Amino acid sequence: MKTLWLEKRKLTLRNLPKPKPKQGEALIRVLYAGICNTDIELLKGYMDFSGVPGHEFVGVVEKGPKQWLGKRVVGEINIACGKCDLCQKGLERHCPNRTVLGIYKKNGAFAEYLTLPVKNLHLVPETISDLEAVFVEPLSASLRIFDQIKIKKNEQVVIIGDGKLAQLIARALWLRNKNLIVIGRHKEKLNLLAQLGITTLIEKDAQKDVQRFAPQVIIEATGNPKGLELALKLCQPMSKIVLKSTYAQPVKINLSQVVVDELILVGSRCGDFKKGLALLASKRIKTTELISGIYPIEQYQKAFKKAMERKSLKVILKCT
Repeated sequence: MKTLWLEKRKLTLRNLPKPKPKQGEALIRVLYAGICNTDIELLKGYMDFSGVPGHEFVGVVEKGPKQWLGKRVVGEINIACGKCDLCQKGLERHCPNRTVLGIYKKNGAFAEYLTLPVKNLHLVPETISDLEAVFVEPLSASLRIFDQIKIKKNEQVVIIGDGKLAQLIARALWLRNKNLIVIGRHKEKLNLLAQLGITTLIEKDAQKDVQRFAPQVIIEATGNPKGLELALKLCQPMSKIVLKSTYAQPVKINLSQVVVDELILVGSRCGDFKKGLALLASKRIKTTELISGIYPIEQYQKAFKKAMERKSLKVILKCT
């Protein structure tokens, strides 16, 4: 099967044997897989990952339990041991023995086939298209914020970032709170949010007068350490800062400010796929305008080049 293989920060197209599902797993033919900012960070050395990257996908079950055969699915990316204390407490996403699809010790979705435990699979309703289903994983990660902190209807929220994940967070938050400002670097991307009625600002303009903001919640989703620096400039005493970015390089922050201003830092990662699927099925969030390109897996170099362009949002690989 065709796969993209990452090793020593270099991505190549390889022909590998089709994976064999273990007991409790399903073999899934990957239809489409999205390129995430985490995939780009993996190329820079994040997690020191070698193997097949990719974790945002939609596919069809080809081997597994009878009731799943031929079904269109998406899949949770954390593969837990199911035995440790954290797993027993329902915290499988934080299992110390876990592998993570396309990120840590588990070959991922940039391939014609992948395997996942059946318990990680979610059926995709007919009302959700293949290209919409690619967004289930990042949209679910966006919704995770609302499980972690309470955001009141009218309190000011600032999102820093205008890329793939920030766009989904902004759309989800806008359904709950209209006192929202999104700060970004790219007019074209911010315009997509402005068309929905969301207030947007270019970052350099926001930097000129940080005192005009009084956010109770700041969501950092830039994928760049400078986004966290700006978050700390904007925050008020006792503000909550939600961190959605992962970086290949270490980040320095002023912990004295965190202590003196009694800031609350919240790390936020994966979310509930059921909630992501339900929101997509409701059609209250549209994702087609966030697709910047679709490429066959053989054109992975063009796809990643496009994904790294400043104007790009979601770039998708057609895997089979």
